[in-house]
Amino acid sequence: MSNLNRRKFLKSGLIGAAGIAGLQTNLSGETPARHVTEKKIIKRTLGKTGLKVPVVSMGVMNSENPALVRAAIDNGIILFDTANSYQNGRNEEMLGNVLIDYSRSSFMLATKVRPAGSDPKVGVPTRATTAEDFLEKFHASLRRLRTDYVDILYVHQVLSPKMVSYKPIVNLMIRLKKEGKVKNIGISTHNLPAIIDEVVKTDIWDVVLTTYNYLNTELIRDRAEPPVRGMEAALQKANNAGLGIIAMKTLAGGGFLDRERTKPINALAAIKWVLSNPNVHTTIPGITTFDQLNLDLKILEDITLDDKEKKDLLLARAEPGLFCTSCKNCIPECKFNLPIPDLMRAYMYAYGYKNIEMAYSLLNELSAADNPCKLCDTCTATCSRKFDLKGKITDISRLVNVPSDFIV
Repeated sequence: MSNLNRRKFLKSGLIGAAGIAGLQTNLSGETPARHVTEKKIIKRTLGKTGLKVPVVSMGVMNSENPALVRAAIDNGIILFDTANSYQNGRNEEMLGNVLIDYSRSSFMLATKVRPAGSDPKVGVPTRATTAEDFLEKFHASLRRLRTDYVDILYVHQVLSPKMVSYKPIVNLMIRLKKEGKVKNIGISTHNLPAIIDEVVKTDIWDVVLTTYNYLNTELIRDRAEPPVRGMEAALQKANNAGLGIIAMKTLAGGGFLDRERTKPINALAAIKWVLSNPNVHTTIPGITTFDQLNLDLKILEDITLDDKEKKDLLLARAEPGLFCTSCKNCIPECKFNLPIPDLMRAYMYAYGYKNIEMAYSLLNELSAADNPCKLCDTCTATCSRKFDLKGKITDISRLVNVPSDFIV
């Protein structure tokens, strides 16, 4: 069996015919004409970049369908988010092959490069974290994307304040911006509160891409709660500093509350909730089907939460779900100091996103062992989301023993 066939076997899915019929796109592969539907698209200014972007952009990470990208751009989405590492570069290649048919001024590209050698658990730079490696990866991204520049380049998966101000990478980002190969520079992170002070202090960053959803916050906006802190305060601080703020992980786990995918999240409500915070300028929900795209296009014109949507989010918040909030309360209680939040993220990639490749890659980065919980009869760590930590870790760590050629 070829690698392609294995990949399709592991990630097979169906595209709704109704969704295809409802979107303006060209499935023949010919150069598509720009027939953007006339609509009152809600736009926000991306901080000090001055870029005006629709409130919904496209997270391309899991998409492999060129027609889906064409449909998105032909219906008003203009910012496309990818990364050097997604699908081992195939994601950037697919995106570049589609967007080459459009005027470069009609869309915006954001990609990410992860510095080499960064400790996967705490994100601290090492001797292997070099500007040369970062630049080589970025040039590979430009070739795949078939462009001379990107609108936003992120340092990918920033975990530590030390990476925010790490001179070799910072100086390179500034240089690339001066050379015009990058219009705006930013960092992507799953834990903004831990690094926001350093981001603001360095005063060189333009954009922050951060996890933000109705679960990783102290605030539910349909009822009175104590003064907000943590995530909400970090977003306010970023906005005050003029940073463009883009939200990811907006569905809190890929759109489902359970591994079996029988409990869907109200996606409209989840994204609208994120956008009800004026500090968020746009979102990048992962779009892999035409049904998802149709849903997200509705939000371009209406971000108002109705009473049913608010109720749906409150009910979803009461479920354990698949999304780990990275509170890290579990780590000190674990006898073996396992990187539990990262293992939970791998679990979410596999069962929430159906992205085996990302789960496998993350486990490799963590040097995860096969069944690391086998020496514990009972788990000593407790989860604020009420996850069965031992069960989930035992489950996802099975992936460690799968041969790599079955995954990538």
